[in-house]
Amino acid sequence: MRQKPTVLAREIVATSRLFCVEELKLRFSNGVERTYERLVGKGAGYGAVMIVAMLDAEHAVLIEEYCGGTDEYELSLPKGLIEPGEDVLAAAERELKEEAGFGARQLEHLTELSLSPGYMSQKIQVVLATDLYEERLEGDEPEPMRVDKINLRDLSTLAQNPQFSEGRALAALYLTRDLLSQRGFFPS
Repeated sequence: MRQKPTVLAREIVATSRLFCVEELKLRFSNGVERTYERLVGKGAGYGAVMIVAMLDAEHAVLIEEYCGGTDEYELSLPKGLIEPGEDVLAAAERELKEEAGFGARQLEHLTELSLSPGYMSQKIQVVLATDLYEERLEGDEPEPMRVDKINLRDLSTLAQNPQFSEGRALAALYLTRDLLSQRGFFPS
C-alpha cells in the first residue's frame, strides 16, 4: 500500500454558508511538495443520503428539482443531508417522504459514493427503498418537487436526457439494477 503524503500545513482559505475551501500543503514520499485545494462541508459533517426507491420490480422514483449548480431543473434521485443523531436509514426514510411523498417498509444501505474525490471531501450513502407506501412529510424544499419514474431497463436513455446529469444517481441506479437482477427480482 502506498504511503499517504505528509500534511505540512492545512488552512481554510475561503468560506461560504455551505462550504469551506481548505488548502493543503503536502509532501509526497518521493520528496515532491504540492499545494491542493478542496471543498469541505461546514459543521460536523453528518453526511448525506441518496435513495433508490422502487415503485415495483422495474421502476424507480425520480424527482425534479431546481439545482443551483447547473441553474436548471434536473431529474435525480431523492437525497438530502443526514441530521445530527440520525442514522442513514432514518434519514433515507425522512428524505423520501419529504421529497417524493413515499415511505418504505424495507430499507437497505447499498454503498457510499463520492462526487469528485480529487476536490471534494463529501460522500453520499446510497439506500435501496422497497415496499413503498404514500406518506408525505413537510421538508425544507422551497417548492413542491415533481415526482417521475424510470424503468431500470432504460438507464442508457436516461443518461442521454439533458435534464439528467448527476453521475452518482446514475451509478446508484445501475448498481440497483444489477443487484436486483442478481437477486432474481428484476425480470429478464
